[in-house]
Amino acid sequence: MAPPVAGVVRLAAASRVLVLSLYLLARLLFRPYDTSATLHPPCLSSPPLSPDPNTPVSTAISSLAVWDGVHFARPAECGYEYEQSLAFLPLLPASLALLARSLFAPLVPMLGYRAVLVLSGYVLNNVAFVVAAAYFYRLSVLILKDQKAAYRASVLFCFNPASVFYSSLYSESLYALFSLGGMFYLFSGAHTVAVIMLALSGSARSNGALNAGYFCFQALLQAYDAAVQKKRPLLAMQALVIGALCSIFIFVPFFAFQAYGYLNICVHGSSEELRPWCKAKVPLLYGFIQSHYWGVGFLRYFQVKQLPNFLLASPVLSLAVYSIVHYTKLLHRLLQTTTIHKQIITALEERSVVSYRRSDDVTILSELSAGLTKKAQGAIAISTIYILLCFERLS
Repeated sequence: MAPPVAGVVRLAAASRVLVLSLYLLARLLFRPYDTSATLHPPCLSSPPLSPDPNTPVSTAISSLAVWDGVHFARPAECGYEYEQSLAFLPLLPASLALLARSLFAPLVPMLGYRAVLVLSGYVLNNVAFVVAAAYFYRLSVLILKDQKAAYRASVLFCFNPASVFYSSLYSESLYALFSLGGMFYLFSGAHTVAVIMLALSGSARSNGALNAGYFCFQALLQAYDAAVQKKRPLLAMQALVIGALCSIFIFVPFFAFQAYGYLNICVHGSSEELRPWCKAKVPLLYGFIQSHYWGVGFLRYFQVKQLPNFLLASPVLSLAVYSIVHYTKLLHRLLQTTTIHKQIITALEERSVVSYRRSDDVTILSELSAGLTKKAQGAIAISTIYILLCFERLS
């Protein structure tokens, strides 16, 4: 009997225990490379909600906020004070502040507000990862039509090379939860829930806005079916309009946050001279911050001094490239057969208006995936995981 969702949940929880144990052991055995956790100036505009007790426990917990975690904890504690802080989208900081002032509020007098914020983030992200793994499994079953292949894919997801980011003070876990959850509900036909979850993914990480592409593709499928197969141009127009509205809604959180930054810095800012990005025709704050403060840009990371980092990532990159090439070969081989063409034609011809209203463009994709060989399904699952992980860490 194939493992159910409960088995995936137990596996995901066990993976988090293992990752956290290794992470804490490494911190005990080795001196942290990043020391930014010790840089904690007081808030500029508001007094702290609770004085820092400076106990060994509170100091140890606060020190777990390193690298990007420092930038997520600061807005949760003090709000967005600096221009560069606006590169870190608000879903995680807002969630930390909400948990620290509600569920974990009794711990604030003992540990201090900052330590409770960090603790809230670790609890939230690890729980979110477990739920994301459950959605990943259910989505894989829905698409692959093979519980064993879905379970193997879930194992790889739980022990992926970027696993530590999902158990730290980073936004990866929330992004995975809402992206995978949104895709699951999209393929299940629950479009309203899917739109909301995918929009939330865009308030966790900037690349979440690209999830609007799923609705764009779905709208194109529906419009083609209505215009070409059913000869109903009005129905095609309706599909395109609905797809456009759903896509816009998914983009709203990201652009709303850009508007927030523009109002605070360019309109109501205290600086006498406008920042360079404020004068641009399209004043996009996020792109300016990534380029100006972190040197992010097309091929700008490809420098000789980054060679050790490329060598460090070479095993995972090699596996990702191999998976992509292997998947491409399998897909080309499948497209050369007549079977898949017959499946597409049959699926398009046999659908009715009633099934169309149930979003059976999803049914088409599921039917096509059911026709793939198990070998191809496994390759697709593995390739998808590593492609997503590589792009997520590069963004």
